[in-house]
Amino acid sequence: QATARAMRRSAAASDQFPQDVLELQGLLGDESPLPGVRAIPGQGTHVPLYILGSSLFGAQLAAALGLPFGFASHFAPQALYRAIGIYRERFEPSPQLERPHVIVGVNVVAADTEATAQAHLELSRRARVRNLFRRGDEKLTEDEVDAILRSPQSAQIDEMLRYAAVGTPATVRAYLEDFVEKTEADELIVVHHAPSVADRLRSVELLAEAVELTAAASSSASS
Repeated sequence: QATARAMRRSAAASDQFPQDVLELQGLLGDESPLPGVRAIPGQGTHVPLYILGSSLFGAQLAAALGLPFGFASHFAPQALYRAIGIYRERFEPSPQLERPHVIVGVNVVAADTEATAQAHLELSRRARVRNLFRRGDEKLTEDEVDAILRSPQSAQIDEMLRYAAVGTPATVRAYLEDFVEKTEADELIVVHHAPSVADRLRSVELLAEAVELTAAASSSASS
């Protein structure tokens, strides 16, 4: 029963999220904050915690607790700069972290050609329409998808793709470098969009190659 209470598997548990984060830190520390409950094998590991959010609340919580903050700009792009600004302004150092550490999510569609990348992006837009506007188990027809993409409702889809690096490795690399410069992000979470697993893996491979080339060039220049 003590373990069940600690897990608190209910919708109302979300209201206690800040307390739950502190409790989790304690469970991963040397002394359990809950009598009769030990986290096995977590106790004593001091696993570092990160707050991943898509709202200003997550930014405020990460700042107050002195934790790294990851913002899902692919969910709430309109709040990106305000969220990371609040996090940096209100950050309180903690035993885990001395200064703010910002991680930002960004969409990536990398392909061997610009045309292929744009085609994959369009397929991703259509897939989002089907997921967001579906009617229960009934799938939208292609004509219905087209109609939604021509309507004002398409703005919701395109807003989620506001921050997207789309194109060949060089194009994607340039976009991400500019994105990092603007956000001053310490890390990026890249979310790859493509119509198949193979295409998504290819996108990851192309981005990795681009990053490796940039790193090699920087190392050569510095030496």
